[in-house]
This record gives sequence, structure tokens and C-alpha cells, in this order.
Amino acid sequence: MKLTRRSFIKKFLVSGLGLLGLSGGSYYYARHIEPHMLDRKEYTISHSNIPRSFNNFKIVQFSDTHIGFNYDLTEFEQLIDTINAENADLIVFTGDLVDKPHTYRFDQRIPQLLRRLKTRYGKYWIYGNHDHGGYGTETVKAVMEDGGFQLLQNSVSMVDNGQDTFALAGLDDVMLGSPNISATTAQIKGDPFTMLLVHEPDVADQMQQHGIDIQLSGHSHGGQIQLPFVGALVTPPYAETYIEGKYTISELLTLYVSRGIGTTRLPYRFMCRPEYSVFHLQAKL
Repeated sequence: MKLTRRSFIKKFLVSGLGLLGLSGGSYYYARHIEPHMLDRKEYTISHSNIPRSFNNFKIVQFSDTHIGFNYDLTEFEQLIDTINAENADLIVFTGDLVDKPHTYRFDQRIPQLLRRLKTRYGKYWIYGNHDHGGYGTETVKAVMEDGGFQLLQNSVSMVDNGQDTFALAGLDDVMLGSPNISATTAQIKGDPFTMLLVHEPDVADQMQQHGIDIQLSGHSHGGQIQLPFVGALVTPPYAETYIEGKYTISELLTLYVSRGIGTTRLPYRFMCRPEYSVFHLQAKL
């Protein structure tokens, strides 16, 4: 049975109260320490469709910063410096920049920090549910554009290194946008290596027949609170099946789900550190 927004919040609150009951030390750790323990995930993507000229091409993904809720601009600046140190060829952001865009007091600092991110082949982003709908669709779009990021909203960009190309596609947010995978993939000519950005991971099951090789998602936060032998206690709608890490959906499609950077609803992380992801493309020579 799908979680409604109300039942998700209720279950998340119950799980949080359970965490509070473990011990004062557990509470302090989950509230004040682990949410700020940034982890680095590294993956190698090997695929026959990756051109040889893209061998060792480096992509960095970050997601779900939720600035304004237990995550401030000082930490965001540290994240920017950390990502820049990766010397990435391409950077992608998979949604939920600010926790509540309709009440957040935007100024020039966020786009200034985003502009500091440097790559050889561009910076791209997609809408998350907290960016969209009644929250602040146009405001977030303006901030990201000012920061030098190109929006992929049911659209495709061909990443071109001067010798070969691969397709980078992005869907509109599943929960509050108007995603259209058929219209998106129709923009791709031929059969290039294709990477899809979509905020909600559970739609991966629907992507298998659309020529997608790799899907990058966020949204789940890894559940934020995990317990040994239990795993994530609660995850949001459209992140109930695929929660974190790598999943082989089929022989054609592989999904990677980021636990994200920030928190939402409750300011806790327990056995579920925030993370950014580094992908190395590997051509099958």
C-alpha cells in the first residue's frame, strides 16, 4: 500500500520518537553528529555503449541538500569545496535544493556558491518534489540557472567531448511535476549510452523499456534512520523499493540511489550518513 504524505510524516515521527527513546547519547549522535558526517561513494560504470574517448570520464552527483532545515550555507560551502576537489568532468544535482522554497529567504549566496563549481562538460539538475508544485518552482529554477546549472525537465543534453557523445536525460519530478519518459527518450537519436536523472528512484521499474542504461536518483535519504537487521524504518513515497546504493533492475538498466546530503521532516540521521557520489565511466575495450 502506498504511503500518503500524512501517513509518511506520522510514521517518520513515530520512528524518530523511538530513536529518542534509545538513549541520550543516541539522540545526540543522530541529531548533532551523523547528519554532518559526509560520506563519499565511488562507483565504476562499465558499459559496451560507452565510447572509448569517454573512458575514465568522471561524474559527481549530489542530491537533497534541503538547505534551511538542519543544513546551512556554511556546510553547503564546504560541500562545494569538497566537490570541486574531485575535479569532475560533469556534475549533476538530482533535486531538493531548499527544504521550503516558499518560505526560505533567498539571496545571492546560493547561486554564488553554485557558480564556484567547475567542470569541463557542464552542470545539470532536475526538479525534486521540494523544488516543485506550490513550493517555488520558478524561484528554484532562477537560482539554479544563476548558479550555472542547466535544467533537464523532460529533456536531453548530448554530452560532447569533441570525438563522441552520450545522452544525459532528465525527467520532471514524479510527485509534483509532469514527467514524460516517452517524450524525453524520443529526443535521443540512435543508440547512445544514456544516463537518466530522475528524483524518485522507484520509477526505475518503468524505465526498462526506454533505452536507459543508467538511472541516478535521490529522494530516499536512505530513510535517514536505519537499525541493524532492520534497515530503513521509513522512506517517502516512490522510494520504498529502492533506498540506497546500486540496483540491477534488468540486463539493460542499472539504478544508483543517493542517500543525499540534508534531512527533512526530522533532523536526524542514524546509521545513514549523508553522501555524494562519484562515477567513473569505463569503456569496454
